Amino acid sequence: MKEKLRLSRLEKSWILYDVGNSAFVLLVATLMPIYFYALADAGGVDSDLQLSYWGYAGSISTLLVAIIGPLCGAISDQKGLKKPIFTVTMLVGVIGCVCLGLAGSWLTFLAVFVVAKVGFNASLVFYDSMLPEVTSKERSDNISSMGYAFGYIGSVIPFLICLVLVLFGSSFGLSTGPAMVISFLLTAAWWLCCTLPLLKHYKQTAGIERRHGNPFAQSFGELWGTVKHAAKHKHIGLYLISFFFFINGVYTIINMATAYGQSLGLDTTGLLLALLVTQIVAFPSSIFYGRLAQRVDAARMMKISILCYAGIVLFAVFLVSQWQFWLLAVLVGLFQGGIQALSRSYLGKIIPAERSGSYYGVMDICGKGADFFGSMLVAAVNQLTADVHITIFGITLGNANIAVSSLLVLFAIGYLLFCKADRAVKAAENA
Repeated sequence: MKEKLRLSRLEKSWILYDVGNSAFVLLVATLMPIYFYALADAGGVDSDLQLSYWGYAGSISTLLVAIIGPLCGAISDQKGLKKPIFTVTMLVGVIGCVCLGLAGSWLTFLAVFVVAKVGFNASLVFYDSMLPEVTSKERSDNISSMGYAFGYIGSVIPFLICLVLVLFGSSFGLSTGPAMVISFLLTAAWWLCCTLPLLKHYKQTAGIERRHGNPFAQSFGELWGTVKHAAKHKHIGLYLISFFFFINGVYTIINMATAYGQSLGLDTTGLLLALLVTQIVAFPSSIFYGRLAQRVDAARMMKISILCYAGIVLFAVFLVSQWQFWLLAVLVGLFQGGIQALSRSYLGKIIPAERSGSYYGVMDICGKGADFFGSMLVAAVNQLTADVHITIFGITLGNANIAVSSLLVLFAIGYLLFCKADRAVKAAENA
């Protein structure tokens, strides 16, 4: 057993990138919304609209990646192009993270945030597509889970430093503004340093031969070929559609948790510490998922996770106090890494390796399209119900609570479609 779980140098390098970029993810989910709210308050933005503006910015960034990601993924399927394009997108994210500290207004901050998040999300298209090349199908569930697991726990290291600077910086003469600037710099440096081993050790081993002509023009042909391939192979197409719906809620919860808590008037320090608990809980949970997937059908585990996430959303709808947010953070940590990791490795096992870039690009359309739709849905419902309050079971629910409830429908659709996709996968394997 120990031999089977021993990681190769390439697998370690691939996992380490998750450690690096996850620091940016944690910063986006925790300190960035709080900093944005401070800038928005200073700019005179109505407090009822701040959650909507933050949601719109996230939606715009994911929409841009949904457009360019699949084309870049198709290009990266040509031999020798995956690592260079991955490097460029990663640097856009890192440099954008640094520039966030230079933004002097809430609108400028949102604009830079969109650029940084586009770079981050685009880099994940290429990173995810490397999975079939860095490990075997038999180990992919485990390696994918370990990527998320160590990403969660590794991101805590720079985050704790940032948290101390922001919350206690005044005790040694550091105001919130400079503390956030240092936090952005530290996160960017962590991200870059954790990327270097992958840039050194990864070499593209699967792909199509490079052809003469404009690679961007050729990528449309490759992308169209992948779409036709997915339409021909029903099990792949169904899975991607189901993924769109269930990952919708997952990404929205991740990206808007702090903003949601802020809109409910919960204590800022408590929100940050609760989300830190999410990272800590997600570490062993993700590893457990990867190990368990070696013995239990991964599809069954994904179905359970989708249903549990629907329950988490229902709980979040009635969230009104700080202790409930802490419990929510623990529940999310139990399932967050597992469902993301298994979703990534599940696709890798049902597609041809030479089309991995294109397929993970298409998966990114589904994931980022879902992220766009989920954030936009919550933001729009929040804005449309700005003055609405309803009472259920003696609990008064405001517009933010109502907005979150819209995610329940998406988890239900995702679950039903995934069940159908899983049956198609098993039928294809037995054909």
